[in-house]
Amino acid sequence: MMMQRFVDGVLAVAKESVKTFTYESLNNIVRLINGISALLLAILPGKAIILEGIHGWELRPTFGGPRFPRWMEHGVSSFNRFVHELSVDSEPSSMDYSSGEEEDIDGITPASPSSNCSRVSRASSFTKYERHRTGWIISILSWILFPAKFLLGIPFYIGRLSCTRGSKAPSTCHRPFQLHSSIRRVHTTKDHVVHCTTDRRRGVIEDLHLAIEIFIETIFDFFHKAAHFLLSPSEALRMSWRWFSSDKNDTEVIHRDVYDASVHTDTLGENDPSVSERKSTFHHVMNTDARTCQDVITELGYPYEAIRVETSDGYVLLLERIPRRDARKAVYLQHGILDSSMGWVSNGVVGSPAFAAYDQGYDVFLGNFRGLVSREHVNKDISSRRYWKYSINEHGTEDIPAMIEKIHEIKTSELKISQPDVKEEINEAQPYKLCAICHSLGGAAILMYVITCRIEEKPHRLSRLILLSPAGFHDDSTLVFTVAEYLFLVSAPILAYIVPAFYIPTKFFRMLLNKLARDFHNYPAVGGLVQTLMSYVVGGDSSNWVGVLGLPHYNMNDMPGVSFRVAHHLAQMKHTGKFRMFDYGSVRENMEVYGSPEPVDLGEYYRFIDIPVDLVAGRKDKVIRPSMVRKHYRLMKDSGVDVSYNEFEYAHLDFTFSHREELLAYVMSRLLLVEPDPKRQVSQKALKLKKKEQIESS
Repeated sequence: MMMQRFVDGVLAVAKESVKTFTYESLNNIVRLINGISALLLAILPGKAIILEGIHGWELRPTFGGPRFPRWMEHGVSSFNRFVHELSVDSEPSSMDYSSGEEEDIDGITPASPSSNCSRVSRASSFTKYERHRTGWIISILSWILFPAKFLLGIPFYIGRLSCTRGSKAPSTCHRPFQLHSSIRRVHTTKDHVVHCTTDRRRGVIEDLHLAIEIFIETIFDFFHKAAHFLLSPSEALRMSWRWFSSDKNDTEVIHRDVYDASVHTDTLGENDPSVSERKSTFHHVMNTDARTCQDVITELGYPYEAIRVETSDGYVLLLERIPRRDARKAVYLQHGILDSSMGWVSNGVVGSPAFAAYDQGYDVFLGNFRGLVSREHVNKDISSRRYWKYSINEHGTEDIPAMIEKIHEIKTSELKISQPDVKEEINEAQPYKLCAICHSLGGAAILMYVITCRIEEKPHRLSRLILLSPAGFHDDSTLVFTVAEYLFLVSAPILAYIVPAFYIPTKFFRMLLNKLARDFHNYPAVGGLVQTLMSYVVGGDSSNWVGVLGLPHYNMNDMPGVSFRVAHHLAQMKHTGKFRMFDYGSVRENMEVYGSPEPVDLGEYYRFIDIPVDLVAGRKDKVIRPSMVRKHYRLMKDSGVDVSYNEFEYAHLDFTFSHREELLAYVMSRLLLVEPDPKRQVSQKALKLKKKEQIESS
């Protein structure tokens, strides 16, 4: 017995020493990288201007004396404490091991939006210790240690690994996964910021920390079991018998708890705003954030509807909706390049245009262009080269028409049911007003859509356009874009066949990007350096490019890409200085598509725009400079278009990804300028008076 205690003590000391050495070595390496990044950031020219527009980044170092890591505060390390600490989202510098008391995450009522954000982030990890997110590591280790498991009867699964030997708190070990209570906290506590709502992601460094802890714990547990077997063979045989008789059942219970949980979600339905129950499968085994626009909308308590739209050339698009089925005013929001509908809801309830429009009584539709890694198409076997063979033309003449026609079909059908007086007017006029808010590439595509509809004498069904830094004219740009322009124009005949699009093709590298975005957030100097370098690539634009990379639609399962033809089309526009449709490179092809040897110059047809247009530019925007937005304005003004122009002190991505109350107020004020038809208002009043007279006479 004394020998067993001696061996246990030696193994415990050795384990803690190895864990401390490896853990601190990794921390020192990370600190070195962060320090070098800070040094490079200090000597880079123009960094102050580039980083000026970033919000939420603290680049100032925090000085303090040396201290123990948080997992060694009580004199000895604890694997349980480490995993618990790792599962708690902290401030942006989450690996700053500052001292302080730990908050109890159970039974606390949020006192403010900031505390609310942090607690929701912790609860949203779905389990208190988040061990099921390391299932892939455990699976590998279990196969490596299978001989020992078979011979010694080691019950190797993460549920039992969570309860270290000699624990004095059995209440924390009797149930490895506390899913249901955590999930209820997620969905009953609302938050204003999407990044804090349910970000379950872990960075590469955090995963490495956890993997090292698990590996060391497992190795020493093996030696402990082996020593125990040699010193107490009878007890080892009893443990082996218990494992053979109960391991199968325990494993099934754990898998059932982790992968088949009933999640209670609050939904705002049309007739029954009650609590509904849905089945969810948690498959974030790589600790990545794969939330969708639907997750963000529903978690913030708004209704949601997904609509599949098929274009005439076979592409399947996702039109998302925050529905107000009886509303006579609707808004259509269209994202820009390398973006998705997520951009319109990324600032949560307070700062997102989609939620602001819904709160003002609008039926909100969120469009998504073609161009995802998943390659959604009616032809499931479509090749990559064929799928990505499209330019901005297809965005404006295929994607937007399909989505707006679907909106028209839905609204007219619903208004017939909810408002009977519409039936008499349905053949005379459109029974609703539809406005469009578009950013960057979405602005160029919506202008193309309106003009081509008017040329072909088709209804475009829009009542107003609000264009935020719209693309189209690009001749005034930085040296970086000029070099890229000539590179595309010269190499297009060759690269078009070799590189159909610019995207990350494999899940591993998409997962790596998703995790690195979290590391950039945790280590401000590294994130600041990456932000600065990316800003140089886009001409010095001060948008929070690294922050945007952290959005959920850049995940391991899917993410937006850019077709080579779209990039080539933008290079053509910049080279010619005109807002033109795609030049196919030969007179014959252009004649087949346009009926002329040259592509259609859309700027010459601005006189066909028959609805009000509001143009918004950013003074700090280096991607689409204010001079290029003013070029749109001058041409429209000369063509007699009812157009307005405004500038804000913003960079390119600030129009969608930053919480800008001034911009949001301006956009909403332009939306509210659209009123229902006076004729329809008169008819509604007449109908109400007629009903009133009938009631009085009866």
